[in-house]
Amino acid sequence: MVQTLAAGEFQGDLQRELTYDGLRATEAKGNKGGRRPAIPSDKADGVRAAYLEGQFMVSLVRECDVSRGAIRTVVAGLLLVHMPAGPGAPAPELRLSGDVPGRVAGFLRAIDLEPAERAPLDRGVTVRRGQGCTLCVGVTPAVHR
Repeated sequence: MVQTLAAGEFQGDLQRELTYDGLRATEAKGNKGGRRPAIPSDKADGVRAAYLEGQFMVSLVRECDVSRGAIRTVVAGLLLVHMPAGPGAPAPELRLSGDVPGRVAGFLRAIDLEPAERAPLDRGVTVRRGQGCTLCVGVTPAVHR
């Protein structure tokens, strides 16, 4: 019985040693370990630009065929990049996103609205939810009020 336990421990040590040898060999060749990013770096700039233009995360997920986490990882640093340059500079207008029930969105489209209020409704993304639909919109705080 002792011999069986010793053989199993030897097997584990050997496997661990071979794994580390393989990792060191790939590092010596210049390869970086770990999982590849879900969105390639050449597409990441396009995703960031689309997000800054107001495209919703849901539509970016569908376009790129990746998870929300992958999109969030790509756009994570945008708020830090677009902070005011100096102490007296005004803060940027951050976009608020929200869901408007389909019937409410239909009513808002039917009434007379200002162009700044109508633009988010026209750019919104309709999402089917159960029996009805929801319109996902993104606006600045001034329009939201």
